[in-house]
Amino acid sequence: MHRLIAPSIRRYWLACLLAAAPLCAFQAQAPAEVYRPSIFPDRIIVNWTEDPATGFSVTWRTTTQVTAASAEIAEAEDGREFAGKARRLNAMTQLYQTDLGLAHGHSVTFINLKPSTDYLYRVGDGENWSAWSRIRTASRTAEPLTFIYLGDAQSGILPMWSRVIREAYAHAPQARFIVHAGDLINNALRDQEWGEWHQGAGWVNQMVPSVAVPGNHEYGRSAPEEERRLTPNWRAQFTMPANGVEGLEGTNYYIDIQGLRMIALNSYEKQQEQAAWLERVLSANPNQWTVATFHHPIYSTAQRRDNKALRELWQPIFDKYRVDLVLNGHDHVYGRTRPVTAADEASGKAGTVYVVSVSGIKFYELARKGVFDRVAEDTQLFQIIRIDGGRLSYECRTAGGQLYDAFELEKRRGRPNRFVNRVPRTPERLRPPKAVE
Repeated sequence: MHRLIAPSIRRYWLACLLAAAPLCAFQAQAPAEVYRPSIFPDRIIVNWTEDPATGFSVTWRTTTQVTAASAEIAEAEDGREFAGKARRLNAMTQLYQTDLGLAHGHSVTFINLKPSTDYLYRVGDGENWSAWSRIRTASRTAEPLTFIYLGDAQSGILPMWSRVIREAYAHAPQARFIVHAGDLINNALRDQEWGEWHQGAGWVNQMVPSVAVPGNHEYGRSAPEEERRLTPNWRAQFTMPANGVEGLEGTNYYIDIQGLRMIALNSYEKQQEQAAWLERVLSANPNQWTVATFHHPIYSTAQRRDNKALRELWQPIFDKYRVDLVLNGHDHVYGRTRPVTAADEASGKAGTVYVVSVSGIKFYELARKGVFDRVAEDTQLFQIIRIDGGRLSYECRTAGGQLYDAFELEKRRGRPNRFVNRVPRTPERLRPPKAVE
């Protein structure tokens, strides 16, 4: 088409565009402008309730102008008729303050839903609505289950971490939930980072429930003399089961889903109180599989790091009740053990498999310990865990989707899990050796 335009006219248009370029150049906008709330719902995220077979929760944000928020839900259909059958529930609304100003956090918990059923929901204020999003309730019985596990996002959240969660979803589109093992952001008091976290995950957060625990970076203080406190964003944007230790609402809880007891612990505070709670939760566990997640590792992977007090407090409980898998973050280096107990860290014949992983771009130096079968440095990773009957399969993949680590656990009646190491025949991703001076 451009060949039909006379060369002189083309040169004239080009000169005009070049002259106008400075006027059209983009200028960086302040975070307060980019991430401020509006009357339209944003940061929409779903979480499981105490019974994923019959309910789930959805949370979102608006400006404080929205005082009467609600959510609608209907069984999914392939046409548009479902919208006319939707029922509406009023939201609970809380005011919260961040460094970018005031906002309203809204939440609705849907209950009395049908198990193993697809639903469509949307959120809004009666006039300004989100898109309809689909979510499927869990089965009441033990059925095959897939979930995703991500270590610290923390740094480079929007430009670099976003590709990891999207790649994870591409490899496991039927995942029932995503575990976030703390340090989702870097600065607890910077609302911009939470905006990047929600933007990076996008619509995945609206369809796949998040099972999140806080790390040390979710705790902050405005002045040096103040005690560190949980970010105001946490309870405003996550609606978790209320079955944990009093005072740790939203950060310590458990969920039973399709033969799995998923336990979330807050390793930053009230560790002793959670030890007693953990004993009760594990002693009355009817599920075949048990997985726990918290931020600070039982077995650290980074230089000059060791959580000895936490290990001595919680590991004996994991050993006593044969917890299958523990998922951690914090150290910004990948490490995966064989099954270990406090009394035996060498044989790999019994105990719990412990994993430390990282999904963002903040990396530390590895401190190699004999307990780890596979490690990595300077690598963004995601993990996919699949449970099918008496078998658990674990895959760790790079940001580009390449298989980096794998193992299987097989249940054996009255005996420890059978452990099968399936490490791929690729070299470990490690920093070059330091030059000797």
